Amino acid sequence: MIKLGVNIDHVATIREARKTNEPDPVWAAVEAELGGADGITFHLREDRRHINDRDAELLKGTVAVKLNMEMSIDPGIVAIALRLKPDQCTLVPERRAEITTEGGLDVVRLERRIRPVVRKLKRAGMETSAFVEPLEAQIVGAARCGFDAVELWTGGYAHARNAQQRERALDDLARAIDVGLDHGLIVHAGHGLTYRNVMPVARLAGLSEFNIGHSIIARAVFVGLREAVREMKRLIDQGAAQAALVPPGGAAGARH
Repeated sequence: MIKLGVNIDHVATIREARKTNEPDPVWAAVEAELGGADGITFHLREDRRHINDRDAELLKGTVAVKLNMEMSIDPGIVAIALRLKPDQCTLVPERRAEITTEGGLDVVRLERRIRPVVRKLKRAGMETSAFVEPLEAQIVGAARCGFDAVELWTGGYAHARNAQQRERALDDLARAIDVGLDHGLIVHAGHGLTYRNVMPVARLAGLSEFNIGHSIIARAVFVGLREAVREMKRLIDQGAAQAALVPPGGAAGARH
């Protein structure tokens, strides 16, 4: 079974558009849990453009499922993570000009800076994950840095313009999953996944978890957050069930 982590950053984005106190991302986390979310993900950015320190504190005190903190390797953010101690810390790249995270963390180039951060987080009892593009060098680099897991950037698939590009991206993801598993990593996936495109990715064997935010929050505007989470979980479960029916050696055909 593939678990679903719901990213509640965009609820805070709506709040910050008016600089008011609603909608509350902490309340959103409760609604997501009631809808069946297996985890809650939040990104405490250095610029605090959506989730703020108050949110992080309350999420830590109230979330009953897995709490996943996306974060940069900035020393101030690392210090907060060491104090909060969420269940998991996912290291992501962060640029002030970006609208959202636009690609994977370059763990190969930044290995010397990342390794001590991972070591500190793990010593404090937190699981660690690296948000990386589905490239062998980055996945091997994540294993070398000591991460417990990788979250594969699915943007190449989500932003594909035609069926050929989508198939190529799915093949890249399938190979990346194998590389991650071969190196002892738990493999997650996320970025740009929606109700329309999630099932083919859910059919890929070896994934443990999706982290999805924008599409679920957008759907929640019309059906409510609990129902939006339920609908996404149903699609993921359907995709994973279809993959389970595929005989050995037939995984490629399962995507069609």
